[in-house]
Amino acid sequence: MRIGVLGTGMVGKAIAGKLVALGHEVKMGSRSADNEQAREWAAAAGSSASQGTFADAASFGELIFNCTSGAGSLDALGSTSPADLAGKVLVDVAVPLDFSQGMPPSLFVASTDSLGEQIQRAFPDARVVKTLNTMNCRVMVEPGRVPGGHQVFVAGNDDGARQEVAQLLQSFGWPADRIIDLGDITAARATEMYLPLWLRLMGALQTAEFNIQVVR
Repeated sequence: MRIGVLGTGMVGKAIAGKLVALGHEVKMGSRSADNEQAREWAAAAGSSASQGTFADAASFGELIFNCTSGAGSLDALGSTSPADLAGKVLVDVAVPLDFSQGMPPSLFVASTDSLGEQIQRAFPDARVVKTLNTMNCRVMVEPGRVPGGHQVFVAGNDDGARQEVAQLLQSFGWPADRIIDLGDITAARATEMYLPLWLRLMGALQTAEFNIQVVR
């Protein structure tokens, strides 16, 4: 599959690298066509990897990952052509962190809305699925780094899109019974609001390699 990954940070690189390793063709998108981080990633990742602008990655991908910083996600997606998002699964991994008041960050949207919902409203023809935003990027693509039966969540308005993303997550190493479908995109409010607790846990545990396990 051809997949566009928007974002050149740790999350974008981790996901893009995993996708290439799984045999997908991946184009990493950034604000400029000559972004140094994207160019270096593509050169190291091999012949199935390339880079360009956000618009280039969106046009290239049959499926798209949004791995941009939450504060810049709408602008990044807005720089693409609506036609290049229409009908496609848009996997939103971004988190709405607000660093304007220093550390620890707050959320710039919460409770009655979410970044995932904002993206779906802004791009109504895209099939937005929120997932992977409740863990460190290494755990996203290698769940075995954390022992035990921990979980990953999916949320989105399109049943087929959620199922497609769940299958992709299984290829990342997530067993089917550890993927919890939370339903429509409003569930992104809950997974995004977990971030302040995640940050506190990271500080208390002195590691980012942990995750949620649902016991019942």
